[in-house]
Amino acid sequence: MSGEPVAAAESLTTDLTVGGMTCAACVRRVEKKLGKLDGVTATVNLATGRARVSHPPRISPEELVAAVEKAGYTAALPEPPEPPETREGKDAGASEDARQERDRLLTTALLALPVLVLSMVPALQFRNWQWLCFALAAPVAVWGALPFHARAARGLRHAAATMDTLVSLGVVASFSWSAYALFLGGAGEPGMRMPFTLVPSASDGAAHLYLEAAVGVPLFVLAGRFLEARARRGTGAVLRSLAQLAAKEVTIRVGNEERHVPVERLRAGQVFVVRPGERVATDGQVVEGSSAVDLSLVTGESEPVEVGPGSAVVGGAVNAGGLLLVEATAVGADTQLARITRLVTEAQAGKARAQRLADTVAGVFVPVVLALAVTCLGFWLGAGADPQAAVTACVAVLVVACPCALGLATPTALMAATGRGAQLGVLVSGPQTLEGLQHLDTVVLDKTGTLTSGHMTVARVTAVPDGLGEEALVRLAGAVEHGSEHPLGRAIAAYARRELPEGPVPEVSEFAALPGRGVRGRIEGRLVEVLAPDDELPAALADALRVAEAAAHTPVLVRVDGVADALIEVGDVVRPGSYRAVDRLRRLGVRPVLATGDREAPAQAVAAALGIDEVHARCTPETKAALVRDLQEQGYRVAVIGDGVNDAAALAGADLGIAMGSGTDVAIGAADVTLVRGDIDALADAVRLARRTLGTIRANLVWAFGYNVVTVPLAMVGLLNPMLAAAAMSVSSLLVVGNSLRLRAWQPSPAPARRRTR
Repeated sequence: MSGEPVAAAESLTTDLTVGGMTCAACVRRVEKKLGKLDGVTATVNLATGRARVSHPPRISPEELVAAVEKAGYTAALPEPPEPPETREGKDAGASEDARQERDRLLTTALLALPVLVLSMVPALQFRNWQWLCFALAAPVAVWGALPFHARAARGLRHAAATMDTLVSLGVVASFSWSAYALFLGGAGEPGMRMPFTLVPSASDGAAHLYLEAAVGVPLFVLAGRFLEARARRGTGAVLRSLAQLAAKEVTIRVGNEERHVPVERLRAGQVFVVRPGERVATDGQVVEGSSAVDLSLVTGESEPVEVGPGSAVVGGAVNAGGLLLVEATAVGADTQLARITRLVTEAQAGKARAQRLADTVAGVFVPVVLALAVTCLGFWLGAGADPQAAVTACVAVLVVACPCALGLATPTALMAATGRGAQLGVLVSGPQTLEGLQHLDTVVLDKTGTLTSGHMTVARVTAVPDGLGEEALVRLAGAVEHGSEHPLGRAIAAYARRELPEGPVPEVSEFAALPGRGVRGRIEGRLVEVLAPDDELPAALADALRVAEAAAHTPVLVRVDGVADALIEVGDVVRPGSYRAVDRLRRLGVRPVLATGDREAPAQAVAAALGIDEVHARCTPETKAALVRDLQEQGYRVAVIGDGVNDAAALAGADLGIAMGSGTDVAIGAADVTLVRGDIDALADAVRLARRTLGTIRANLVWAFGYNVVTVPLAMVGLLNPMLAAAAMSVSSLLVVGNSLRLRAWQPSPAPARRRTR
């Protein structure tokens, strides 16, 4: 159960696991039953078997469970996390259920195939063949179709009709007619032969048998649902893979001792060991060691990330290098992996607007089909048609109708899309977010931490010709700034360590800080000064100084023995890939707007580098939110990308809020989309995936509606054999699920970025 207060504690949200649903009519019935409780609204997902219920605090979760059970289905509250051995036992139980369903299908197929062959190939019909077929068909019609009969009877007790009602009636009607024909209609004569036709036909003296329909309907529906269940498990494969990323055991270090304990016993503040090849047990901070960690399965980062003391690491990442000691900073439900899994699960609980229409239709679908079947039977008999042709048309109407496809159209596509999005580092909050992404035409971009790295970094080093050379000068400057607390000094020292990792840092003597100017020290006999630049610079450095000022970077001069040898530009540099990301958005028809709290010069420099025309500098949180409202009033559908507390108001007020995964919890909480890998290039992937997903959902719904609109009238006029009708019904659901599964293999195909010249 999740019970987060909504609207000032006026409402709670509870998740239920609902069992026994087989079609969209079941979904509609559960939603209506829960909706009859005062103040309760529910969204039920057929593919996941979950119900998300909003209810007043006075209504307990137990009352919600009881309401679902009164509708004829099972319900339970999601259970808290369990020890691995318990989870393995439940997985074994689920596997046993799947094995029983498979065994039922195989046994039904072995009994049904001889009946189908003998009924459809008159040349193989021997003396008394019909009695053998009857003996084989009886266990299929009773035991093979037992799940349909049981669910239909349960629905009848609750005055409900579902897909199972249609299948059960179809099997009972065709088998009962065949039994009548054998015992009372003359079809049991020893020498009887029966031709097979694809459409109903009048009898030639003896009543026709429809044993092939009696066995074909349960066989094809069981086969369809078995394959459908496997395919639906495939759409949730990414969610299961996320759960499997969590480590089961962890090695904690206490003093000099190491102990293996279940990960559930790990607490924040404890230090644990991550050896090469192992998964990081939980979110934490490296306290000792350096390595590269593979985040591809957690955040979508394609390249391993170097980490060292002070670096943050994410639970589920794989240590690809050396030994790490990590201090746990978050455990259990507070970890990033748990948040990702929770966001994906919540996204799959929603419904697109089109699916709500489908569910509304499904709510009356089965009663309408039953009425059509009775009307069809009465019309044929009233018109003087042969009774068996009338019964055949009636049975065909019952088994050809398919509300399953209507119920699976959206959730299967949404499950596949949200899972694929998580693999690409994009988390969406639900189908409404996908619809918003599809129609997006303007995006307001924050600068610091979104388009830029968010911290001081060396942007460029310019060395004078015929001097000591860039590498030597960076080494000297990094050594004299080693241990500096000034942001500029830390940036230069970090750059030197990153670019020149070989060898120890040179020793510095006669170190002195020059207030307001910089630092100096003697290294290997040379006097090295790192200072603010003056007016007397060589031509090469004077040109570099003008470039730095135009880019709003902070220039730092390096002097060696009194000679100006290099200019180092330090600033908040543009993230790698930001230009490509903005260019891709523009090609998708999305207009970029830069809004930042920074000064005009840095904002204009970043905008010029990325090709953004509209810039708003020195924005407060209020002016950012006002900018969003102004754009919306102009008719634009606006998204905001941000990563800080100052972005939260704009994120919440936008049509679509998009947070960087590296941002603050406030920003992520206010957002509809989270870019986990901290790269805005993922937004273009999100827009393209949203458009593909909504297209898939529309195609699914067109097929689901169109199939029933075409096949039900064909069955009513006697142009469909019941066995073929059952096969068509099963294939209909499989086509919808199969179409959704294609999203699992969707690959971003970015437009080639234009080459840019300085």
